Amino acid sequence: MIEKRIKNELTLKRWRRFKRNRPAVVSAVIFIICLVLTFAAPLIANSRPLYLNYKGTSYFPVFKQYHPTEFGIKTTLIMNYRTLELSDDDTAIWPIIKWNPNESNSEVDYYPAPPTENNIMGTDDRGRDVFTRVLYGFKYSIVYAVAVWFITFLLGVVVGGISGFFGGRVDILTQRAIEVLSTVPQFFLLIILIDIFSPSLGMLIIISCLFSWIPISYYVRGEFLKNRKKEFVEAARGMGSKNGRIIFKHILPNSLSPIITFTPFAISGHIMGLASLDYLGFGLPVPTPSWGELLAQAQKNFTIAWWLAVYPGLALAATLFLLVLIGDGVRDAMDPKLSEN
Repeated sequence: MIEKRIKNELTLKRWRRFKRNRPAVVSAVIFIICLVLTFAAPLIANSRPLYLNYKGTSYFPVFKQYHPTEFGIKTTLIMNYRTLELSDDDTAIWPIIKWNPNESNSEVDYYPAPPTENNIMGTDDRGRDVFTRVLYGFKYSIVYAVAVWFITFLLGVVVGGISGFFGGRVDILTQRAIEVLSTVPQFFLLIILIDIFSPSLGMLIIISCLFSWIPISYYVRGEFLKNRKKEFVEAARGMGSKNGRIIFKHILPNSLSPIITFTPFAISGHIMGLASLDYLGFGLPVPTPSWGELLAQAQKNFTIAWWLAVYPGLALAATLFLLVLIGDGVRDAMDPKLSEN
């Protein structure tokens, strides 16, 4: 089905080479399933029913917040559907896990509590369900990683492309400026900026993009320097094509192979970067679900709560492992030395 939609012959060859890499294909399928699960997390783990039929009226609490007065409750401002008394004619369809990521389990004797039937991966030091926070945490990790990857790659392509295409003084000035920026202790400056500004997902993405584009610009610059003297570029220039058309029509499409190859590895690096920031306490604001924050709790409770280290650690390791296998498959598929056979 996919092959029929691919019109470019080179792209089709690359897709076929990727398909022959069984570990990469299996990893890609598992990774896509994980993406679907984390973005559908409210339907899997939530403290509100998916569907509720109460006294002849249908409600969808997972999609809409209802005021307690709609159910005849006037003693609270926050609706707790677990305490709602249902008659035989009423119906409630619950998610598989009946916890939201910020809800504490008041029925356990102490926090953090070990895995039980109600909390299959235990609770953290505030009584929140670990499985739910791991599931929701992957969404924030992947959104952060993909956003940083997209912005940094865009900046790297622009700066590296301009430097490599025009060369001469433009290239010299651009490279000297990049060399100065490269000497900045990026991780420490990142922590300082995060400490100054209010941490949020958007702010973390912006701050993380300040220097991450520099390595990409080097590769793009090299590709542009190599391709700008190729015969097809000289032919396009001889036919009167302007610089914009030469860049976007001829050079850029033939310079993206290294960028595409690095994508899975870059995303895995950004996921690890966010986990590191959360672990140090400079990441996502409390109480946002985070793998790094769970690992930080594990360090504080390592003698009594092994589950806080094992489950988030396994989730992080498995994600990075899948992305590395996908990256290997993409790298082999983009390698022009590999034959179709």
